[in-house]
Amino acid sequence: MNVKDSEIKNLMNQYKKITVYGLSPDEEKPSFTVPAYMRDHGWQLVGTYPKIHDAGGFKIYNKLSDVPAEYRKFVDVFRSSDRIPQVVDEVLQVGGVEVLWLQLGISNPEAELRAEKAGIKVISNRCLVIEHRK
Repeated sequence: MNVKDSEIKNLMNQYKKITVYGLSPDEEKPSFTVPAYMRDHGWQLVGTYPKIHDAGGFKIYNKLSDVPAEYRKFVDVFRSSDRIPQVVDEVLQVGGVEVLWLQLGISNPEAELRAEKAGIKVISNRCLVIEHRK
């Protein structure tokens, strides 16, 4: 993580469009409830998911490269820590990502370092909802 705690609020205020990588159709999972909360508090969100769904009325894309560029600047990730290297590969290939946010419980130091070296701001093991409530 190369973002200081004191910078998180500013980042959240700066980016009002977010892609949720792994936005679940299961309305009980954090990968659905966190995006729903953020949308209810003024952010615009789209998601990626292997199977297109319409849960919650979110626009879902099959892969990150299909997401409009203005939403790809801030990518919030709900994938297991062992899958973060593949997520970073995709982020670097697609380009345009400025912030990579790995949700609470998600971290992969080696993959995070690759993203950081590419100039991406990385936040790991943090929840958007918790940070917003601060």
